[in-house]
Amino acid sequence: MDTYVNTSSSLNASLPPPNHSSNISSPHSFLKSCFNSPSGSSIFTAFTVTNILLLLPLSIFILYLGLQQWRKQRSSESMNPIDVFTYHMVGMELIGISGSIACCCGAFMDHGMLMWVGCNSFAINSCLKMSFHVLTCVERYVAIVHPITYMTMSKSGGVLYRNISIGCVWIICAGLIALRLLLDEDFTMILFFCNLVFSLIVISFCSLSVLRVLMHPRPGDESGKQGKVDKSKQRAFITITAIMAVLLVRFGGNLVCMALANSSVLSFSAACVVRLTGIWFCLPSSYVLPLLFLHRAEKLCFNNKT
Repeated sequence: MDTYVNTSSSLNASLPPPNHSSNISSPHSFLKSCFNSPSGSSIFTAFTVTNILLLLPLSIFILYLGLQQWRKQRSSESMNPIDVFTYHMVGMELIGISGSIACCCGAFMDHGMLMWVGCNSFAINSCLKMSFHVLTCVERYVAIVHPITYMTMSKSGGVLYRNISIGCVWIICAGLIALRLLLDEDFTMILFFCNLVFSLIVISFCSLSVLRVLMHPRPGDESGKQGKVDKSKQRAFITITAIMAVLLVRFGGNLVCMALANSSVLSFSAACVVRLTGIWFCLPSSYVLPLLFLHRAEKLCFNNKT
């Protein structure tokens, strides 16, 4: 009991005053103080446990299905390009889960460096995995809006362009993690919101373009003659719209949380809770591509008849 009292008092003494804006704006001091508080560590631990129980098995299952598909086909060229993006996003998701686990372990063991490395790896991976959402939507957009160009690219280097795009995402991810560990400046939130705004702009353009094709079929389209909607175009629109919806939830939720956390109205402990609560708005974007993949693979119980 005495040990608990002494530990609690030392944690309270280490926390800055309620409206101490300099400590809130300092990323390392905020991170350390926030995760040392019971509320902050509880929120992030609950988020990590949720990912371990739900997202980790889902990611492993998708990689298992992908391995089975690769063994049957023995060629990446015959694989669905949308599935390729899902596999890489799931791989980046596993790195993010490892980072969040390291962050929690560092907080409980009072190991500042482990916590700092884990949290920053998680944050950067969580930010850049949105690039695979963008690549998925762009692939759908080109296939529906510019089908002739898409068919030409598929026959002459489409796989090469796709692999270059995926490789660039991984190189940028590794470079940003290394840069964040070497520099003291906190550019993670700036990167997060800039990337999210860019993603929403691109995905919104793709969604509206595909919707326009659905509403106004071209003269040569068979769907226009029969008065029916092409199923492939409809699936593409549903995919892009679902991705845009979860990113809007992520953007809106994090924007509100960051605005409240940086305001002078809340105390430091309340700002810590609000800021860490924002990570829960990232969950839907982690599940959208895996669930769409399972739907296409007919592994979900409600699409057995499709």
